[in-house]
Amino acid sequence: MSAINLARFDLVSIRLAVACAQTGSLTAAAREGHLALAASSRRIRELEDALGEALFERHARGLTPTAAGRVFVKHGLTLLQTMDSLGGELADLRQGIARHIRLAASTAAIIQFLPPLMARYAVLEPQLRVDLEEQTSETVVTSLREGRADLGVFVEGPDTAGLTTQLFKQDQLVLVLPAGHRLAASQTPLPFADTLDEDWISLTAGAAMLQQQQQAALAANKPFRLRMQVRSFDAVCHLVASGLGIAVLPKAAALPTLRAMKLKSRPLLDAWARRRLLVATTAGEQDAGINALVDFLVQPSQNAKAGRTMQ
Repeated sequence: MSAINLARFDLVSIRLAVACAQTGSLTAAAREGHLALAASSRRIRELEDALGEALFERHARGLTPTAAGRVFVKHGLTLLQTMDSLGGELADLRQGIARHIRLAASTAAIIQFLPPLMARYAVLEPQLRVDLEEQTSETVVTSLREGRADLGVFVEGPDTAGLTTQLFKQDQLVLVLPAGHRLAASQTPLPFADTLDEDWISLTAGAAMLQQQQQAALAANKPFRLRMQVRSFDAVCHLVASGLGIAVLPKAAALPTLRAMKLKSRPLLDAWARRRLLVATTAGEQDAGINALVDFLVQPSQNAKAGRTMQ
């Protein structure tokens, strides 16, 4: 098979093809790209000729991506996002921002600890911009290994081979319960195994908390009755407040929502409920800017300030 001549592609046509897939309409995509319909149709045909594959099936209702079209759109989106990031960073250079550092962090790290630290660091290093992306702990580690993040903050648990890690912070998981729930009558720490007759609400797959719960249920030789999975702590609390199940959340992150929704919490007796959050980079990281941010995050004084902010 002959190689594809990438020189025949241009960003306007790539953006047009992505818009066609997203809207299902050449007319809508042309309008979005401020292009004439005839010119847009020609651009799509030229892309297909260059690839040697049809990107779309044409029908009365519009366009549907073919298998080749789905592959093209996936990589086209990545390319467009990269070019948008390039444009943004060049614009930042003109405004005095010398560089960007990509930080991937778990939800627990963002909700409980990172915002005040990031605000403080922005004052200390105004020429540097930290681009923060929320991910599950497993995905943070993957992003570091694949070079999609410069540093990560996540809950200890994923395999960290090939990474350099330092302790960032510790948190505590607690049961989150409706006010009238039978388990809410006491504040005595409760073994997780004693809760496994309940219906559970948790975060989506890959979340460190969910993995810890599943492993604990397996160790207790009991089923984990996971009934609902959502993406945010707030959504978990709303479902608990509606009486649809119970949950486990980090105490500091959940406290404001618990108060607002009149929910109850109860400590867990299990050792895994006391967690460590780590800061990680790839092993042997030599970038002075990345290492300076790591040093700032692991300073005991900075962690203490973040902890006081959460009280």
